[in-house]
Amino acid sequence: MSEPDVDKIEPVDFNLNESALFASHSAAVNSNKPPVWMWVGLSALLLIALLVIFVLPAVVTEYELPLERRVDLTEYQPAASVNPATTISPFEEAQRSLQRKEAQDVLAALLETQGELDALEVDLWDQAGYEAALEQASIGDEYYRIQDFILATESYSRGRDALIELVESVPTVLVQTLIDAQRALDDADSMSAQDKFSLALLFEPDNETAQIGLARARALDDVTILFARADELFEDGELEAARSIYQEILALDSYNEQARESVAEVSAQLIENEFARIMSSGYALLENADPEQAIATFRRAANLGIHQEQALAAITQTETEVANARINELRASITAAEALERWQTAVNEYDKVLEIDPNLVFAINGRDYADKRARLDRLLVDAIDNPERFAEEAVYQQTVDVYYTGRSLSEDETGPRLIAQLDELEGLLENSQIPIRIQLVSDALTDVSLLRVGNLGEFEQQFVSLKPGRYVAVGRRAGYREVRQEFTVGFGLTPDTVVVQCEERIVATNRR
Repeated sequence: MSEPDVDKIEPVDFNLNESALFASHSAAVNSNKPPVWMWVGLSALLLIALLVIFVLPAVVTEYELPLERRVDLTEYQPAASVNPATTISPFEEAQRSLQRKEAQDVLAALLETQGELDALEVDLWDQAGYEAALEQASIGDEYYRIQDFILATESYSRGRDALIELVESVPTVLVQTLIDAQRALDDADSMSAQDKFSLALLFEPDNETAQIGLARARALDDVTILFARADELFEDGELEAARSIYQEILALDSYNEQARESVAEVSAQLIENEFARIMSSGYALLENADPEQAIATFRRAANLGIHQEQALAAITQTETEVANARINELRASITAAEALERWQTAVNEYDKVLEIDPNLVFAINGRDYADKRARLDRLLVDAIDNPERFAEEAVYQQTVDVYYTGRSLSEDETGPRLIAQLDELEGLLENSQIPIRIQLVSDALTDVSLLRVGNLGEFEQQFVSLKPGRYVAVGRRAGYREVRQEFTVGFGLTPDTVVVQCEERIVATNRR
C-alpha cells in the first residue's frame, strides 16, 4: 500500500452546530453541565494532593514528631550526594534489609535493658550514665532515619552496652546503697535511710539487711523521742522507769544495740542496788544474833550473780561461828567413841565434821586412823565368828596377818576390846592347825571323794585326820544318785562317823 500524500490532505471544517445530526445532542450536553461549586471542590482536593506530594516530605525531613527539629548530623556524618539515577541492585537491597534487621534487634535489646533500668529507678543512682547511654541510642535513631543501618547498629550497640554496664553495676551500687543507708540510720536521718533501704530492696527484694534496715528507719523517729525520755529518767535515778522505756525501744527496734546496752547498764545498776540492800540486811541479822537467817540472806545476795566473793565471805564468816560450836560437840562425841573402841561411830562423827569443814587437819587424820581401826575390828569379829574357814590355807594366812596387825599396835593404841579379840583369835588359830581323826563309813561300792582333800576311793571304813573346819564328802556310784555329806571338824562339832554311800537307784523311764 502506498503512503498517502500529506500535501493533498485538506482540512475539514467540522461545525457541529450546523449539523442537523448533532444539533439536538449539543443541546443535551449543555443542559447536563456540572455546577460551579463542584469545580471549586475538585480544585481544592487537587491543591491538597499537590501539598502532600511536594511540601509534606520536606517538612518531615526537617522535623520529627512531636514536631521537634531533627539533630544536625553533619558533625557525625559527612553529607553524601545522592544520585537519583543510581539504581540499587537486588543484592544491595537484601544487604540493606539484613542491616536493618540487625539494627532493629540491637534496638530491641537496648529497649529491654532500658525497661529493666527504669524498673530499678536508675535515675536515682546513675542518671548521668543512663542519659549518656540514651544519647547514644538517639544518635542511632538519626542514622536509622537516613537508612544508614550500619552506623545505627553501632550507635545502638554503644547505648545498649552502656545500659548493660549499668545493670551489671547493680550489685556494687547495692553495697554502696546499704552503706549509705546505714550511715543515714546512724545519723538519725530517718527519711534518707528509708529512701536508701527502699532502693536496696528494689535491687534485691529478699535482702535481709535492707528489710531490717527499712523497718528500723521507719521506727527511727519514735525511737529518738523515746531515747530522750529514757536518758532523762536515768539521769534522775528513775532506773525502773528508764529500763521500761529502753525495753520499749527494743520492742520497736530489736536490733538497736544502744538500747540493748542501756537496758543492760540499767539492769546492772539495779542489781548493784539490790545487792547492797540485801547485804545490809544480812549484817543486821548477824548483829541481832540470828546467824541462820543471816546466812540465808547472804546466800540470796550471792544468787544475784554479782560480787559473789563478797557474799560468800560473809557466809563463811557467819557459818564459821555456827560451825565452831557444832564441831566442838562432834569432837567430844568422837573422843568418847574412841575411848570405847567404837571405831565405826568415830568414823561417822569425823565425816560430820568434814562436812562442815573438809580442811580440818584433826578430822582428816583422825578419820583415817579411825577407819583403819574400824576395818581391823570388822576383820577380827569376822574371823572369830567363822573359825571353821581356817581350814582353807588362804583364809588361815589372811587371818594370821590380821592377828599380827592387831598385835603390832602400841600399848597406847590398844584397848580392852582389842586385847580380848586378839587373845580369842590366837586360841582359834592354834587349834585350827591341830588335825582331828574322824571315821568315814561306806559300802565298798561307792567312790568317795573329800573336797579340798582328795579322792578316797571305795571302802567300807576309813579314818582320816583333818584340820578343824568345814568339809564336804561326795559319793558316786554307777546307776545310783550322787550323795553329798557336809560336816564340821573341831569347835565341838566333830561327828563320830561320817557315812557316805549311794543307796537310791536311778530308775530309767521309757520314752515313746
